[in-house]
Amino acid sequence: MSSHDDCIFCKIIAGKIPCTKIYENDSLLAFMDINPLNTGHLLVVPKEHFETVFEMNPELYGALYAALATIAKAVQAAVQPDGATVMQLNGEAASQVVPHLHVHLVPRTFGDGLPISSWQEKSGDMDNIRSVAEKIRAQL
Repeated sequence: MSSHDDCIFCKIIAGKIPCTKIYENDSLLAFMDINPLNTGHLLVVPKEHFETVFEMNPELYGALYAALATIAKAVQAAVQPDGATVMQLNGEAASQVVPHLHVHLVPRTFGDGLPISSWQEKSGDMDNIRSVAEKIRAQL
């Protein structure tokens, strides 16, 4: 598996930096976030270094989310949150801080104060939405 010597997640995967492991298999590692947004906040990462989803093969990405679904059920049972936010950010423009693909699972409770509210206030231009959808379909 490839790694980048300066990547903190590659160092965690290699055992050079300790972590609190939740789950591990041949291609994935899940561990607790050391700066949790809420109790139970964890990360799931591929062991192979990919900076973004744009570099990762669909099969591995699917396996990552399959593992995440199992882990999320365990978090739900252990922490009993009111909900959960799953985030996977790609690139600096999307606020990705560590350039190694990772998925955050953040247990949520009512009134926890974590903002993700501006999306609900947006309304799209349906003609533009259809035009962009056509461009995306053409690339599939």
